[in-house]
Amino acid sequence: MSTLELVLNMLAEATTTTLSKKQAPQTFDENVKVAKQGGGIAGDTRKAIEKAAGEPVITSKNAVDFSNLIADVIEIPMLEGGKKDKQTKG
Repeated sequence: MSTLELVLNMLAEATTTTLSKKQAPQTFDENVKVAKQGGGIAGDTRKAIEKAAGEPVITSKNAVDFSNLIADVIEIPMLEGGKKDKQTKG
């Protein structure tokens, strides 16, 4: 899962939440309609990005791959910060 895929997923969820608060669906079918609206907005956004970029947004990476990337990004600065602290104290 790429950063852009994650952001589009978040867009779909946030849009659906906003629409749900405004429309106040009461039944399962009403909730499905709101979810499709939110997902549709994110889908339209994905298509617009793909058209402008000339390449697909969807990757073969999954959430585990993305999680590992985030862990690596967090770990490297912490390690570098730890090295700097030791250097300044010594």
